[in-house]
Amino acid sequence: MKDTRPVLVITSLHDPTADVVIRELHAREVPVVRLDSGDFPSSLAMEAEITEHGLRGRVLTSSRIPDLESVRALYYRRPTGFAFPHLDEQDARFAITQARYGLGGVLASLPGCLYVNHPHRIGDAEFKPAGLMAAIEAGFLVPPTLITSSPTAARSFCEAHGPVIYKPLHNPAYRVDGVSSVVEIAEVSATDIDDGVAGTAHLFQKRVHKIADVRVTVIGCKVFCVRIDSGLLDWRTDYSELTYAPVEAPPGILPAIHRYMSHFLLSFGAFDFAVDHESRWWFLECNPSGQWYWLESETGLPMCATLADLLEGKT
Repeated sequence: MKDTRPVLVITSLHDPTADVVIRELHAREVPVVRLDSGDFPSSLAMEAEITEHGLRGRVLTSSRIPDLESVRALYYRRPTGFAFPHLDEQDARFAITQARYGLGGVLASLPGCLYVNHPHRIGDAEFKPAGLMAAIEAGFLVPPTLITSSPTAARSFCEAHGPVIYKPLHNPAYRVDGVSSVVEIAEVSATDIDDGVAGTAHLFQKRVHKIADVRVTVIGCKVFCVRIDSGLLDWRTDYSELTYAPVEAPPGILPAIHRYMSHFLLSFGAFDFAVDHESRWWFLECNPSGQWYWLESETGLPMCATLADLLEGKT
């Protein structure tokens, strides 16, 4: 019997990666409901009842009205935030909080639903200190790292572990000349550290003398490893300089990846590693909502089909 339960895709209106996954599911005749939680309540409504028999109800989009208890899988991919521009600051703050814990809480509680990934688990995994600690426990090599607001501690760390790089603990949404930009990773020395460090938390890390980078995309139980050669400190700064090649993970990496994924209860993860001159893979981070489709275009690895298999329930 054909499974008529829908896959719920929660993402922004303009997300090319979500688009390709939805097209793949449509080609398989898998019902899909796409929504952006940031559309609530202007063009998105929700009614949910919690009874002794569990949760039941529905979400109402402009074109679909799926039953909450019938959702087979939920693909959560960077929806926009709640906004109430017609309200004053205090009322908007109240409304945003109620939307987050109301609609957000319901969408995070769907019975029998496979989450890719669960929004709460995404939140847990996005904290870099937690990710680095989990990486050590999983068995990865992790460069010495300092998280501090102390200029003195930062200078001492640079002197002890130089060369050292600075990276943001989380990338804010900066716009430069109207274009979305990220804070670049940069090498720093003790003489670069000034009292401005005391203004907030910062992450400093011993630089790995690398010969390449590796992006590992984990989709369910499938693992796709792609070597990225560039010669750049931060390969994200110039994609035109990158070359790609599928590679096999060295011994110990795959079990560590699965331990890390289990720690955060993730079904998707985008890992970044630096490969040193001894071919050792150093863990840098795992993004639970990382980009992946451009790697399929470059390598032919079947990532979209694998993700569709996972959402459809084939794996």
